[in-house]
Amino acid sequence: MSEVNVPKRKEKCENCTKQCNKKQSEDGADSHLEKEEVNGQLPEESPLLLSSCLSCDGCLSEEESLKISQQNLEELERVLALNKKCDVSKRRVLVASVCPQSLPFFAVKFGVDITEAAHKLCGFLKSLGVHFVLDSTLAAGFSILESQKEFVQRFRRRNQDSTALPMFTSSCPGWIRYSERVLGSLVTPHICTARSPQQIMGCLVKDFFSKQQKLSPEKVFHVLVAPCFDKKLEAVREEFYNSLLESRDVDCVLTSGEIYHLMEQRKVSVEELDSVPLDHVLGEAGDAALLRHEGQGSEGFLEHVFKHAAKELFGLEVQEITYKSLRNRDFQEVTLERDGETLLQFAAVYGFRNIQTLVHRMRKGRIPYQLVEVLSCPGGCLSGRGQAESDGGGRVDKALVQQMEDAYSSLPVRLPELNPVLQTLYRDWLQGHDSTHTHTLLHTHYSSQTHTQPPHMQW
Repeated sequence: MSEVNVPKRKEKCENCTKQCNKKQSEDGADSHLEKEEVNGQLPEESPLLLSSCLSCDGCLSEEESLKISQQNLEELERVLALNKKCDVSKRRVLVASVCPQSLPFFAVKFGVDITEAAHKLCGFLKSLGVHFVLDSTLAAGFSILESQKEFVQRFRRRNQDSTALPMFTSSCPGWIRYSERVLGSLVTPHICTARSPQQIMGCLVKDFFSKQQKLSPEKVFHVLVAPCFDKKLEAVREEFYNSLLESRDVDCVLTSGEIYHLMEQRKVSVEELDSVPLDHVLGEAGDAALLRHEGQGSEGFLEHVFKHAAKELFGLEVQEITYKSLRNRDFQEVTLERDGETLLQFAAVYGFRNIQTLVHRMRKGRIPYQLVEVLSCPGGCLSGRGQAESDGGGRVDKALVQQMEDAYSSLPVRLPELNPVLQTLYRDWLQGHDSTHTHTLLHTHYSSQTHTQPPHMQW
């Protein structure tokens, strides 16, 4: 029998033990959280982050640590350097995809609007040797449409399937990691199977765009610029690796802050950068206007699914959504009512504290929601630690986040259903909305990995 290689796990630093250990009594969890807030033991200015809890070296295997260690500027510079030295036939084509939540960071740092920031960023990346720069809003549109469709299906089978509802969104890798490693089967069957925008973009680049450019996937080096360090963890997941081609959908994730740091290292000023329009997945000419989806600091999964479900399930057109804050501004709910009857009740839950509260209520069967949008960063994706930390580090720069929110909200909103490029790709790339290709390339699965988690994390 061949020897099974079990990745070794590092000794834990015990920091999570000290900060995460909770009382196990029936009311202990919520009361403990309330006590902490009252006594100020963990004040709002220094929250315990889900990303800090799950991405520290103590929770990573040596194999994972090695893979993540390659997600850095040195790896990008290594590929760029090889391209200059090697034979033309061995060069790799570099494609950079930029998350829409990263662009407001560059707009604020550059002191320009988002469109100009995108052009300046594109100019900088191409000056390094990147061949194509794409906007990943398109991939987010795919993820939203697939999430909408899945929610309607789950809602309709809710009486026959106990795990159909609530449905949890799947775009946040910190939340997914926590669900698989800590919560297990309590939560994983409820997670939407639609891939995150990052991984759909990876598929789009390696499967569709590479063919458009007459390239094999392994010849493309795909870099993704994101607001969050946890995106690096997502990129190295095994299901997003093609062992036959030895190719990942996303080869390297760099945070907005890392790219900006590279600009500072090279002493590049904004004024001297060329303004270069972004490239297009379909290869069309012209500079398309930058657009965003609903939501202030994320991709707006909750708002899009809520409006779609209201129309699809109940024939109601919802124009504006009113949020009701519960524990704080990062725990909000929205409700659809008709003649005094509650038809839909969704929640947006951001940050580790609020996620803990949600999980404790779920264990006790006190979850009234059909859908929960979950993000590990307080404030949503714009507050990702890859771009929102103050210069001193360790704390979120609230003034910067506010500026980014203002810049992001200035972009016009377009429903993904109305995006003609998405409809073209469904037809030409995926062979239809309900095809096998659509299910294979736009969906994934999540499973319990709680056997690797130490006892003190089992809340």
